[in-house]
Amino acid sequence: MSDGPLKGWNHLPQLPLQVSPVFQWPPDPRKIMRWFWDSWFLITEKIIILALTIASYYWFSPSLEATRLLNFDWIALVYIRNFLLALAIGGSLHLWFYTFSAQGKNLKYDPRPLMIKGKQFTLGGQIRDNMFWTLGSGVFIWTLFEVVSWWALANGFIPYIKFTDTPFWFVSVFFLIPIWESFYFYIIHRALHIPVLYRYIHSVHHRNINVGPWSGMSMHPVEQFVFLGSVCIHLLIGAHPLHIIFHLQYYFLTAITTHTGFQGLLIGDRNRLALGTFHHQMHHRYFECNYGSLEIPWDKWFGSFHDGTVEANDKMQERRKNIMGK
Repeated sequence: MSDGPLKGWNHLPQLPLQVSPVFQWPPDPRKIMRWFWDSWFLITEKIIILALTIASYYWFSPSLEATRLLNFDWIALVYIRNFLLALAIGGSLHLWFYTFSAQGKNLKYDPRPLMIKGKQFTLGGQIRDNMFWTLGSGVFIWTLFEVVSWWALANGFIPYIKFTDTPFWFVSVFFLIPIWESFYFYIIHRALHIPVLYRYIHSVHHRNINVGPWSGMSMHPVEQFVFLGSVCIHLLIGAHPLHIIFHLQYYFLTAITTHTGFQGLLIGDRNRLALGTFHHQMHHRYFECNYGSLEIPWDKWFGSFHDGTVEANDKMQERRKNIMGK
């Protein structure tokens, strides 16, 4: 095995990468509580998206009664809200990290700049291509699922969850959505690496070997549809409109934030907000590893986990040789 740090990276987080302590043995209650605290409370992606969800529901959403009928007015409201949210989050992060280079290369994983030109991109450049897929088909499909979910909830096709009736379950659904995402994403992601699906669908996303904020939802429309189709789980578990909004915003907006290419937002020499994940950044460079997330260790269980160490990298290279040999 090789020795020394993993080469070709500008910044490395603390290695080896660790999966959720919920799945570590022996269990450590303090680590488990700290994991949930760090991922949910104080200033985190999840709590910010929850705040956006509440604001979206009370100020920029139709009433449930209005959504019993498919009407242009409320559908347009949802679409405009989603478009502006995607533009604001993706645009702000791109301006901070790349246009203004507000923190230079501090906490940036890949030392290379984003590609200005490239024949592999639909519009000839990485940023234009990524924005095209994200703000075009991406926001449309996001809105489509939200509109259908509102309509289904209003007409009784999705069981309605009311806080005053089942407060524990109402709150629990918010915590379960990211766990469901970890399971769902791993399954569909592995499927999308089947050669025929990769060639015609998933390769659009993998044009981004070095990622930026607009890369997260830059996908073939079929992949966007399957990815956001995760919200259909509410047909079984029920929902309140807040759950529907949070579910889709969590999937769409964290795809943007986790693809920033930076470990976090650096203000005053401190990482104030964890963003990009090195775990997934390695997937974009190496392809045959880290299909899931760290919430549930599917990659560890199925032999595709790369913990960021040189030893894991050597094992991955050997596995790739074996795959190519077959």
